[in-house]
Amino acid sequence: MPTNSRFSKFKNNNKDPSKLREKRISEFVSLRKAHQAEAFMKRRTVTLSSLPDEEELSADEKVPCLSIDDIIKCVTSDCREAQTRGCRAARKLLSQAQRPPLKEIIDAGLLAYFVTFLGMDDEPTLQFEAAWALTNIASGTSWHTQQVVEHGAVPVFISLLASPLLHISEQAVWALGNIAGDGPAYRDVLISCDVIPALLARISPETPLGYLRNLTWTLSNLCRYKNPSPPLSAVYQVLPSLTQLLYHNDKEILSDACWAISYLTDGDNDRIDVIMKTGIVPQLVLLMSHKELIVMIPALRAIGNIVSGSDLQTQMVIDAGVLNILPQLMRHPKASVQKEAVWALSNIAAGPCKQIQQLITCGLVPPLVELLRKGDFKTQREAVWAVTNFTSGGTVEQVVQLVQSGALEAIINLLHIKDAKLIMVILDAINNIFMAAGKVGETAKLALLVEELGGLDHIEMLQAHQNESICQAARHLLEKYFSEDEIERLKVDTTEDNLIFHSTDVDRTFEF
Repeated sequence: MPTNSRFSKFKNNNKDPSKLREKRISEFVSLRKAHQAEAFMKRRTVTLSSLPDEEELSADEKVPCLSIDDIIKCVTSDCREAQTRGCRAARKLLSQAQRPPLKEIIDAGLLAYFVTFLGMDDEPTLQFEAAWALTNIASGTSWHTQQVVEHGAVPVFISLLASPLLHISEQAVWALGNIAGDGPAYRDVLISCDVIPALLARISPETPLGYLRNLTWTLSNLCRYKNPSPPLSAVYQVLPSLTQLLYHNDKEILSDACWAISYLTDGDNDRIDVIMKTGIVPQLVLLMSHKELIVMIPALRAIGNIVSGSDLQTQMVIDAGVLNILPQLMRHPKASVQKEAVWALSNIAAGPCKQIQQLITCGLVPPLVELLRKGDFKTQREAVWAVTNFTSGGTVEQVVQLVQSGALEAIINLLHIKDAKLIMVILDAINNIFMAAGKVGETAKLALLVEELGGLDHIEMLQAHQNESICQAARHLLEKYFSEDEIERLKVDTTEDNLIFHSTDVDRTFEF
């Protein structure tokens, strides 16, 4: 959001709390949508699980590769044997890990021949080699995928899903997964061509494991991307099968099924609600404890997306036991898991004080402070957002508990960072804490504590920051809470009332 809009939140003392709540949700939560995991592959080159005549293919690898010119002569000949030999040689070149000649094959005009060969049911070997070659071309850049689509491969690949030859059908699954992985445009092209029913028809108790892995991956790519998100009609089509796949015992199938759900929950509350109605939240929460990271992380991502929704949706996740699992994930040895867990926590912390209290009761504050102090920078960034959300919606008592746990000291120690946006978030949190102290008349005491923690020095230095909004925010804090007269008065007056932060909710007192 624009920095000036963020700065306006420093002057909220006399504004309607309900309107501030709405603003907090729109500003804090929506901005915390994490990017898709870079490690998850949207497109893949081929290593089929159901290759036919494996001995013959392995023997073929001993045959010297043909040159591009020789491949062209073979593929464009009228001899089926030569065409098969040319397709196989092209496939082998396109399967190279380093610099496969994708553009050279395309520029040679061979794609039209490959697509024609796809339709030759009476020549399954030629059909298969052409499909393999096209699949690897579609695994390249968007331009390479575009060439495959524009040569008319999509409807032929969809028809091949029904092939009685499993390896050819699986090859079609793989090719369509690569095309869907290019982006929302081709994803929707495939959906409009009724690819989902054709894919789902291949799922059965007899489906081989490797085939089902590829099928699940392709389905996940059809759930991927936003702006636009997949049509709701397609979501309703695929959800029953995805729900079943979430109970599979294979880690790769579980991983791709969880990624699919994470994509489908990365949207507005209505879309999240469609997923919630399947009843899969308890299973997702269970998978957050999976021993394999490739399952744990997408399950955690999906849950993080869901708790960015409405308070009711968040509460359903809490009721499913997510708060019992998050502390161990926040202490996981992998920084990527810590970051995802804190991101989910930050979304829950943006909820009402009832849900914030559940965070406290379930012991989420100590690991949060640990990560503020010792986490890697990406995790610390998410933790800062969690603190700001916490201080925006929490009661006075809850904010005091957060401060007493060391969160104020931890965020003050991060004011030296170079990330201007995060500095603004920290200043916002500090302002929120002052607003809480103001409700019980203890802003001066809090100012002294901030000074003792080194915060005053940091805030004074921020007046010279190159970002003007940070300068203004720092000046606002200094002028409102750190006037020299007020600090000196507090140092002289050490009565109990000035030293105790009284909670207005329960019959207890809390010292900063």
